Amino acid sequence: MRVVVVGATGNVGTSLVRALAADSGVSSIVGVARRLPGWRADSTDWRQADVASDDLVRIFDGADAVVHLAWLFQPTRDPATTWRANVLGSMRVFRAVAEAGVPALVHASSVGAYSPGAKDRPVDESWPTHGWPGAAYGREKAYVERVLDVFEHDHPGIRVVRMRPGFVFQRAAATEQRRLFGGPFVPRRLIRPGVIPFVPDIPGLRLQVLHARDAAEAFRLAVTKDVRGPFNLAAEPVLHPYHLAEMLGTRTVRVSSQMARAAVAAGWRLRLVPASPGLLELALSIPLMDVRRARDVLGWTPEYSSQEAMGELFRGLRDGAGMDTRPLAPDRGPVRRIRELATGVGGRP
Repeated sequence: MRVVVVGATGNVGTSLVRALAADSGVSSIVGVARRLPGWRADSTDWRQADVASDDLVRIFDGADAVVHLAWLFQPTRDPATTWRANVLGSMRVFRAVAEAGVPALVHASSVGAYSPGAKDRPVDESWPTHGWPGAAYGREKAYVERVLDVFEHDHPGIRVVRMRPGFVFQRAAATEQRRLFGGPFVPRRLIRPGVIPFVPDIPGLRLQVLHARDAAEAFRLAVTKDVRGPFNLAAEPVLHPYHLAEMLGTRTVRVSSQMARAAVAAGWRLRLVPASPGLLELALSIPLMDVRRARDVLGWTPEYSSQEAMGELFRGLRDGAGMDTRPLAPDRGPVRRIRELATGVGGRP
């Protein structure tokens, strides 16, 4: 089996390449990235390509499956750029799959594609996927879901799988996630037990988390099994603020959603954080997901608990962890952070 992984150098992509390389049924892997990595994996050839502009058909030719993971989070202050990369780029990937005659497409959607829902009961994959309009991430993920609706209708012979994971963490991706969401002013020494004074307990803030290796295993199963349709992915338990406080050796303090929104908006306007205020709104609005279909149809059971995945994130933040790929580059200290400031917090693709 020949598998092409688009966006192979990121958080899930590096884990998926490893999982596929360990599968005896996968004979070759093609990793596609905008910037070639120094990291290497068994049975993997690398191709440099931008989904928004380069010829993808020649790369996909002869593949048995294409996994589409590529997604641009920054520049968060330029939604036209992320729309071009994420929505129009995804459309180009899907079109190239059809033109190259690839029989299977596995697409990385997200819990962020879901319409707002209550936090008192989990929803299955039939819940509407219209996103949260106030966040570019939610708008783009939801729009691509509609594009896939049309693609499936027009290409019934292509097996299409939509993966909808929660928040995906691993140690090696911690610095990337700090750059994308926390920014250059988050000190490494702060992320350790007994240092953070409190964790804000914001009403409605609940996190469904999974480890990148578990996400990769679900994607591997979607590639190698004859399955179709959407799959929710998350580990147990659902994380509450008190879980995070316990892990960080601190306490929770009740913070109203209005106060939290105001604080995030102020940080955004002052260019202190790269994450837009809409992302907090998205996190507060998304429903809890029921993951039984992944267990029953894919045969997927996460190896790591949500607390273990979150613990790896915290340790990676403290250590400045990363890998030899451009998205997962480790924390290089003050020089790299000054570059983040110089290119604009939230303004660099």
